[in-house]
Amino acid sequence: MNRFLARCALIAVAFCQALPAFADKPNVVILATGGTIAGAGADVAKSATYQAAKVPVDKLIAGIPTLAEVAQVRGEQVFQIASESFTNEHLLSLGKRVAALAKQADVDGIVITHGTDTLEETAFFLNLVIHTDKPIVVVGSMRPGTAMSADGMLNLSNAVSVAASQDAAFKSPWGALGMVVEGKNYWFRLPAKRHTVNSEFDIESIDTLPAVEIAYGHGNVSDTAYRALAAKGAKAIIHTGTGNGSVAARVVPALRELRASGVHIIRSSHVNAGGFVLRNAEQPDDKYDWVVAHDLNPQKARVLAAVALTKTSDSKELQRIFWEY
Repeated sequence: MNRFLARCALIAVAFCQALPAFADKPNVVILATGGTIAGAGADVAKSATYQAAKVPVDKLIAGIPTLAEVAQVRGEQVFQIASESFTNEHLLSLGKRVAALAKQADVDGIVITHGTDTLEETAFFLNLVIHTDKPIVVVGSMRPGTAMSADGMLNLSNAVSVAASQDAAFKSPWGALGMVVEGKNYWFRLPAKRHTVNSEFDIESIDTLPAVEIAYGHGNVSDTAYRALAAKGAKAIIHTGTGNGSVAARVVPALRELRASGVHIIRSSHVNAGGFVLRNAEQPDDKYDWVVAHDLNPQKARVLAAVALTKTSDSKELQRIFWEY
């Protein structure tokens, strides 16, 4: 009996000693939305032929036991969709859930698993509208977990490591701000543009996003797409031009007409990651009352325009916003 009691005492002591180490670990919530990182193929050779958004978040977490060494992790299945199907409604729903979690004292960081097709758009949206200094990491993968050389497990593990840190940042279109090697974060530079706690936008006050559409510039382009998008109710059209956001001569009259009718025209570029569009270069933006997307690619320009239009429809204010974000 004495031996039994002694063993129980030892177990109790060991348990109590382990409690502080466990309690000291950051609390990270994984919000799962689907995508390739939750995808599954018919066999290990199928790295490109698979179904996205099949594996639930609890299985993703269970597949990486070492997460428990980094943080106390729990998951929520917010959506289970391929990211090309993300809508403005999905963005708003996800944003409000992230904002609510960020306010909780028992949440130190948030990871969002996401399809890579529109991952940058969701990340940029959250970057604009979530007022918190807690790390929010959006992560995806290029291959499903069932494939040989699958990258999702390492990506998710690194994402939790970043979310659990106190010095987290995010990636810039002009280069990585940092990297994770074997669970350790290394930072190289900081973002200069406004975001999160310094943003004038707040998800708490946004319930709908106005329609902003993208039209692609190319050789022999006509004004058909621009007019059709405006007729469907677009409040702004992102012109994805060649070079410095160039606009073909045959399209200029239609864009001026649309601007006169109240539709904002925002010039961007499809060069590389979005190019760098200079105001009043290629086109007299001041004269036409157009806006330039500056360094944002077309898809990010769409997100920023939609968010900005919830606060203002003044073209000068819109241009200021594009300079600052």
